[in-house]
Amino acid sequence: MVYPPAPWNLQGYAVQTLQLVDVARVRPLVPSELEIVSLLPGKTLGGIYISSYGLGSVMEYNELIVVSAIANYAGKWGAWISHIYVDNPNSVAGGREIWGLPKELATFSWEGSDSVKAAPLGYRVTVRQENRQLCSLNYSKQTLALPLPFSGKVFSANRSNLLLFKGELKSRIGLIRGQLEVAEESPFASVNLGQPLLTFGCEDMRFTAGVPQIVGNRAAEFSY
Repeated sequence: MVYPPAPWNLQGYAVQTLQLVDVARVRPLVPSELEIVSLLPGKTLGGIYISSYGLGSVMEYNELIVVSAIANYAGKWGAWISHIYVDNPNSVAGGREIWGLPKELATFSWEGSDSVKAAPLGYRVTVRQENRQLCSLNYSKQTLALPLPFSGKVFSANRSNLLLFKGELKSRIGLIRGQLEVAEESPFASVNLGQPLLTFGCEDMRFTAGVPQIVGNRAAEFSY
């Protein structure tokens, strides 16, 4: 497999949902070394991020990220990605070997346009792996959007270390309507993501996945 070194600079479009999820449900999906941060009693923040990276990116591919918790380790906060899917084998290899992310292959279907209504809200993206559907996200057209920068930290892990890397995003971001459907046979159905509290559209997006840093040792090997 051929992939560029970190950081990866990516350009395209993305849809991001935010949901409250049960800490007890996602605890088995998060390494024991990480403390899950509760935003409300028994609830942490999760969500779905689906993107399409095109021209100007170090690699062109689609991506589905499942954030199952916000976590803390030694005073450092970050999101924990429990599941991640792409449609480019080189992205799978780079994600696993550079960042320790559990990337798997899947297929992505984007439907809808300004002239063709493909779903109740106008647009739909569906992600499948072989013969099973993982999820489908219906979303509305982005109207009012503001150019905003955003950055956040993400935890990951390899066999012996906890890693932390920074994601930086610049985009025209706006609130949109979103409806999420997670199939019962989906590997992340156990996260029990409900309907989004908020859904954001990110147009003219530029995203940078930074170089991971070792922040701690694994007490035992963790398996996603």
